[in-house]
Amino acid sequence: MDLTAKLVQMLPLQKGQGKNGEWKKQDIIVETGGQYPKKVCISIWGDKINEKALQIGNTLNISFDVESREYNGRWYTDVKAWKVEVAGATAGGGNSNYADEMPPDINYDDSKDDLPF
Repeated sequence: MDLTAKLVQMLPLQKGQGKNGEWKKQDIIVETGGQYPKKVCISIWGDKINEKALQIGNTLNISFDVESREYNGRWYTDVKAWKVEVAGATAGGGNSNYADEMPPDINYDDSKDDLPF
């Protein structure tokens, strides 16, 4: 799933040691736009943490998975990001301009019908 939202808060970075080595997790709070904005807590794990993009006030494009698990009869849901980018940024790091991505205007002449059928 994908979400575009504004970063409003970063919770403290969590680190630890597990059976597979060191791990780190960054929880962020983003706010959606629209008439009824919602705040969502999203977890970012390990090398997916992009400190350059994670600046309060940045609008982010977030690709994530939602996962629920049961523990002692209660259900817990995680929103885990697998890709976080600043909205409008391209792979080269610049701003995207839709006019640059659109094909040139094509003038169609509707007066003649070139369809083969």
